[in-house]
Order: sequence, then structure tokens, then C-alpha cells
Amino acid sequence: MQDSIIRIGTRGSPLALAQAHQVGRELIQAHDWPDTKIEIVIIKTSGDQILDRPLSEVGGKGLFTKELETALLAGDIDFAVHSMKDVATMLPDGLEISSILEREDVRDAFISLKYKSLAELPSGAVVGTSSLRRQAQLKSLRPDLSVVEFRGNVQTRLKKLQDGIADATFLACAGLNRLGMSDRITSAIETEMMLPAAAQGAVGIETRIDDEITRVLVAPLNHPETALCVEAERAFLARLDGSCRTPIGALAELDRKTNTIRFRGQILSPDGQTTYAEASVGKPAEAVKLADAAGIKLLEQAGPGFFADLTERTS
Repeated sequence: MQDSIIRIGTRGSPLALAQAHQVGRELIQAHDWPDTKIEIVIIKTSGDQILDRPLSEVGGKGLFTKELETALLAGDIDFAVHSMKDVATMLPDGLEISSILEREDVRDAFISLKYKSLAELPSGAVVGTSSLRRQAQLKSLRPDLSVVEFRGNVQTRLKKLQDGIADATFLACAGLNRLGMSDRITSAIETEMMLPAAAQGAVGIETRIDDEITRVLVAPLNHPETALCVEAERAFLARLDGSCRTPIGALAELDRKTNTIRFRGQILSPDGQTTYAEASVGKPAEAVKLADAAGIKLLEQAGPGFFADLTERTS
């Protein structure tokens, strides 16, 4: 691969392309390569094509990764770049997440052309979001608001806001920052109010397990702290068998001063009326165990029928 082109697979949305180009730039810098060494390969995913229905109705997280993973297994690309919150906890045989870039801002962004904060929204105001987690958290915080489905990429959702389809919406601060659109953030929602999705703000590189050359090439891009936190959050998600049908929040945070990791997890009913939360602190080496234990505790609190009931209500 010394003289060959490195083919980076990505979705075609502006945010996905921004993330793929960031990975390309970091590889060029890490290996002192010429710009011509990198080729961005755009692959349209099911999630990009199905815009008239909620993701929970048509397959969930894998809709944004399936076609990329198919291309990767076929050897059409050398690796795929994903927003880690879109990646299912179970990967196809033969693939692995080999590097995770340093995490961006994990918070959700409140965006409105009329109001400065969530608290300022009047009763009956309309909020658009495609995230079941955000819908549930919003209904828990403000049951007096009306929530409508809001699909599409960042630019599409902002256009819908301008068209008056909703009074406000939520997007990830990380995506807006990566797009150079942080000025569109009306206010950032602190994680104590809205716990983010597992792995929100993290970008991952997926490679073939048997492709040691590519794995070595992308290794310098791995950010150990982010990788540790994301691993814990995904372990929590795996314990809960979480999908786009289940409102789940998770966040692991490493405190360098105390050398401890804090994990918080939350599950909610879609109407926001039932919520369970767990928090724990431990040593960084215990991050995955802490997250898994939190998942077990939440399952015990919620009862065996909690997620089954949610699936029935959203199917």
C-alpha cells in the first residue's frame, strides 16, 4: 500500500464528508503523505434515501452503515468513517472499529429563530426532532410542548426551521462545530438536562480485521481517552440491546485530575413519563464494567417488559 491510493468510504451528507476529509487530513499529516494519496468514496446508504419515515420504523442504526460495510467487506474501500452514534453495537463478521478520533462537544444544541432557550419556549410550541431519545427527554422536561418528526441532514433540518415547520429543533453540537456552523447554536443543552446518545460527538474508523496494514496506518488517529469512553457507552448500549426504537442516553467522562471515570446512563419511555437513571464513578480500567453494571441495574429497575413494551408501541 506504499504507493497506492487510500480509499475512504463515507456517506455523502455534508457532515459525513467533513468527517471523512478530517480523517484524510490527519492521515496525511501523520504519515507526511501528498494530498493525492487520499480518495474519498461516497456511498449512499439506506438511511440517506429513506426520509419519509422515522428510523425506528425501518431498521434503526444500521441504515447509515450497512452499505459502507458491504463495500468494505468487498474491498471497494480501505476503511469506512462513521459517526459512532450511528454504529450498531454488533458489527458484521470480519470488521472492527480500529481507531476513534478525539471527541467533539458531546452536548445537544437547542436551535431556534424565535427563542433563546428551551425554557423560553411557550406552552404548545412545536419542536422538530428525528431522535427518539431527544423526543422522550423533551417530553419528560416539557410535556406541554408539541413534538414533530424532523428527518434529513443538518442543512435540511435548518431549512425546515426557517420554513416555520417548527419553532425549535435539536442537533448535536459536534456536527455543527465540524461543519463550521457553531454560530447556528442558539444554546447548548448541558448533559445534566439532556444526556446525549451513546458515542455522540465521536468519529470512528472501521476496518477489515484481516487488513493489518490499514489498521497500522490509521492507528495514529486513535484518541485513547475517547476510545475508552465510547467503548463504555457502547457496552451499556449492548447490555440494553439498544436501538433507534429505544430512548437511551449514555455518557462516560474521564477526569484526568482524579484519574477516575464517571458513567451516567438513562432509559426512558417514548412519552417521557417513565425514566430510569444510573450514575457511578470508578477507575478508568473499570469503565466497561461500570457501564455494563449500570445497564444491568436499569434493566432490573425497569423490569423485563420495559423494552418489549417500547418495541410494541413503536412498531
